[in-house]
Amino acid sequence: MAQKKIKDNLEEASLIRIQKALAQQGVGSRRGIEKAILENRIEVNNSPAHLGQTVSSKDKIVFDGKLIRLSEDTLLPKILLYHKTDGEIVSKNDPKNRPSVFDHLPKLTKEKWVAIGRLDFNTSGLLIFTTHGALANRLMHPRYEIEREYSVRILGELTEIQMKQLKDGILLDDGKAALDSIIFEGGEGVNHWYKVTIREGRNREVRRLFEKLNFTVSRLIRVRFGEIRLPSHLKRGMHLELSQKHVKEVLREHNFDVNQFKIPQISNKRKPKKNYLS
Repeated sequence: MAQKKIKDNLEEASLIRIQKALAQQGVGSRRGIEKAILENRIEVNNSPAHLGQTVSSKDKIVFDGKLIRLSEDTLLPKILLYHKTDGEIVSKNDPKNRPSVFDHLPKLTKEKWVAIGRLDFNTSGLLIFTTHGALANRLMHPRYEIEREYSVRILGELTEIQMKQLKDGILLDDGKAALDSIIFEGGEGVNHWYKVTIREGRNREVRRLFEKLNFTVSRLIRVRFGEIRLPSHLKRGMHLELSQKHVKEVLREHNFDVNQFKIPQISNKRKPKKNYLS
């Protein structure tokens, strides 16, 4: 009886809510998974899944007709940096059939790349991808206010009063927005560059702030997301996978227990030449 009780307790400890389990597998965000459950797109052991249902590696989970295998051991996630070019979308499906950033990423067999935030069609710079849905959710959640840094080129030059307006806040269609900082970085002719930081991820927020002051943004480049900086040697359209050491640093920075990841990566043990974490 005692051995059976221990076995039952171990099995119970291995159970995890389906939203969290699938997010950790990189299948999608918890919100997206919840939506899929409500739309009856997920089955567990040949029956429709329900919100809050607990699952383990022994359960048969089918998502949109595809079998999802839950590992009893949690792999150390992958983190990939990509230098997005203008004219690419951050989506796998596009009715207009425009180029996608996902076309340039390395193929995965048992995992899935999850984009951490987005950049609009005409914005270039740093994009981060991971195979760990929970990490992606943590970095994108508004309450954590992860800082983003951009280089902005505008037609014209801001006055000190206008720079103060941008830091104090300007009312946009979806509410008040403000830059955390703005620094003039020079320029030639009618073009002038500024370095700005912001902690929100609203659609086209930086562009809309400048447009509200009647300035046209001619170039917008994201150079940093949180502690991760766009490497100077990473050319447009190229990607770079973080080493195990740097992946662990990112996880610790965002309060993940690194010890929960029992199987290390073996695909990127080569020591990077440069450190791109701030």
